[in-house]
Amino acid sequence: MKTLICDCNKTLPLDSTALQQALSQVRGASAEGLETVHTGLCRREAAAFQRAARGAAAGEELLVGCTQEQRLFVELNEQTEGARPVAEQPIRFVNLRETAGWSREGRQASPKIAALIAAAQLPPAEPVATVAYRSAGRCLVIGPAAAAAEAAERLADKLEISILLDGPGSALPQRREQAVHSGRLTRLTGWLGAFDIAWESTNAIDLDLCTRCNACLQACPEGAIGLDYQIDLAACKSHRDCVRVCDAAGAIDFDRAPQLSEERFDLVLDLRDTPAFDQPQPPQGYFHAPAGAGHERRLFQALLALRELVGEFDKPKFFNYRAKLCAHSRNQQIGCTACIDVCSTRAIRSDAGLKGKAPGRVAGGHSGGVIVEPHLCVGCGACSTVCPSGAMGFAYPGPVDQGRRLQTLLSAYAAAGGRDAALLLHSEGAGTRLVEALGRAARLDPTIEGLPARVIPLPLWHTASVGLDLWLMAIAQGASQILVLLTEEEAPEYRRALAEQMAQGQALLAGLGYGEGHFRLIEAREAEALDAALRCTPAQGVRRPTAMAAQADKRTTLEMALDHLREQRPAALPEAIALPAAGAPFGNVRVDADRCTLCLSCVGACPAGALVDNPERPQLRFFEKNCVQCGLCESTCPEQAITLEPRLWLADEGRARKAARVLHEQPPYGCIKCGKPFGTLKAVENIVAKLSGHAAFQGAALERLKMCNDCRVADMYSNPNEMKITDL
Repeated sequence: MKTLICDCNKTLPLDSTALQQALSQVRGASAEGLETVHTGLCRREAAAFQRAARGAAAGEELLVGCTQEQRLFVELNEQTEGARPVAEQPIRFVNLRETAGWSREGRQASPKIAALIAAAQLPPAEPVATVAYRSAGRCLVIGPAAAAAEAAERLADKLEISILLDGPGSALPQRREQAVHSGRLTRLTGWLGAFDIAWESTNAIDLDLCTRCNACLQACPEGAIGLDYQIDLAACKSHRDCVRVCDAAGAIDFDRAPQLSEERFDLVLDLRDTPAFDQPQPPQGYFHAPAGAGHERRLFQALLALRELVGEFDKPKFFNYRAKLCAHSRNQQIGCTACIDVCSTRAIRSDAGLKGKAPGRVAGGHSGGVIVEPHLCVGCGACSTVCPSGAMGFAYPGPVDQGRRLQTLLSAYAAAGGRDAALLLHSEGAGTRLVEALGRAARLDPTIEGLPARVIPLPLWHTASVGLDLWLMAIAQGASQILVLLTEEEAPEYRRALAEQMAQGQALLAGLGYGEGHFRLIEAREAEALDAALRCTPAQGVRRPTAMAAQADKRTTLEMALDHLREQRPAALPEAIALPAAGAPFGNVRVDADRCTLCLSCVGACPAGALVDNPERPQLRFFEKNCVQCGLCESTCPEQAITLEPRLWLADEGRARKAARVLHEQPPYGCIKCGKPFGTLKAVENIVAKLSGHAAFQGAALERLKMCNDCRVADMYSNPNEMKITDL
């Protein structure tokens, strides 16, 4: 790949020699084109770009180290004879100005610039499946009459508008140009192209039959009828003068029963004070613009967006879900609910009530798992971040592609001589704008320092899409810190989830002897706040970074990272590291031997294969490495004999947690007739003790509880006079 860099009229300190040397040591990276540092690539030296664009026609990809003039370069490419169209071979761009050069430490930023170029040269992530929306432009406007009618008028040239008057007040236009309904909204569900809406109408005036002649308004002595043609029943004194003057048969009927109406719309504009959806991110195609401060701005933005939402649209299917790994439920017992709790769009719901029916069936037990509605998912990735088992995975990009970006950034940074790398993860939207604003401020304001040379920004589709597995792998690969920038885009659920994940990561690193300060959430809205937050001391990293790459399986990546961090530990290894209970991905299961009957219900409930039986003897065994602390064993146990202990067990250099150990065992109970074992001593004794006082289990019936199946049947038929209904 050929890379063109420009010092932007000599405002960036670019060291081409250092960049070439660093990139030549990074696997897959190219140093071609870096021998020249341009000064005005978008102006005086535009011919150099055109020559490179013509060269790209032979299949050579082109990377430009500038995002400021991205649009100009694309247009220049289209005007260059012999250059391949961008539609066939896109030109890549990377921001070296605001993210590296425009900083007080810009002259020390060559390692970071090398890292940014190397990551930008990576091949694109694997394509993912798409989710389709189809909108014919049928839009429902909900709200007071005047506001709804005005909004409808501004949309009518593009959309097919209907109005739902939700409560009396204000006035409808006299001319009937849209379908108008009245009533109380009772249901609003769905998404762009598929909103199912129901409302109950109790208005005595049928708006379809009403001709808006206003005779009823003049006749009503109480003024109970407004220009929205709704009757205020609290003011109405039942004179019924309105009925007598109405010329449209049936238009006014006070005896009309409440009518429930249902329709499907493609789009919804909600002008009421209280939105129909209370989650932070409502479905696509729904817009809320209540009256009050900021109403005009919100309404204008909604109207602009609505006008463009006609046709067919696709978005990525952001997630992968593997039901067999899901720790949500077994046999209608609820365990992990992390993904349901964190989803800000309500796209995930429980499937525990389906008793093993598709799509959540798993071998060896019944699991409803969860159901994810892809049309509601906006791709935050938080579900994959909090999922302890890896059942939910983010796919845009997936963990392998995302891990490759992190590894490339860190390896290129180190190859160029960089130290104490801090990865700044931020969103592609508001996060990128804030990072760039900091760079511009540092260029103009001497009190602003800008991004430190060791802070490498990494834009993500969403900040919640990368979690503990990739964070720890990045630390193992040489990062000193993981900083996550939060702006107004992140919902409260995401902040809480990220904080819990960081608490887990910091507990693990501190327990291994690396100290504190490896993870930080940075909340900033202005460049000044971000600038101050980035002045942090580096945390202790590994002596030797690992060359291992992130894997597709979350648990595998976690184990690989922890193994390397344990091997590189700067202090003695403790027996175990206690972990916070919230979001713990590892832990122990404690069994109360006095309560446990070895019924093995917990074994059937465990989705991770952490709890297993022994076919040879009554025994409960445990693989601590597999435990995801979902709590299904705890909620399933009929004797309440199980408790969870979040921890990372490090005995025998961490090997002990990977081997099976016995949690509880009992001697088998032998049949009192033939001696064949058929249960455990504790289980049979408990059953006998609980039923000994029951009238149906006296004498021989009680003794039969101590027999195996064969002997029990034989005894019943050898003593038919003693048989009871409970024996049959």
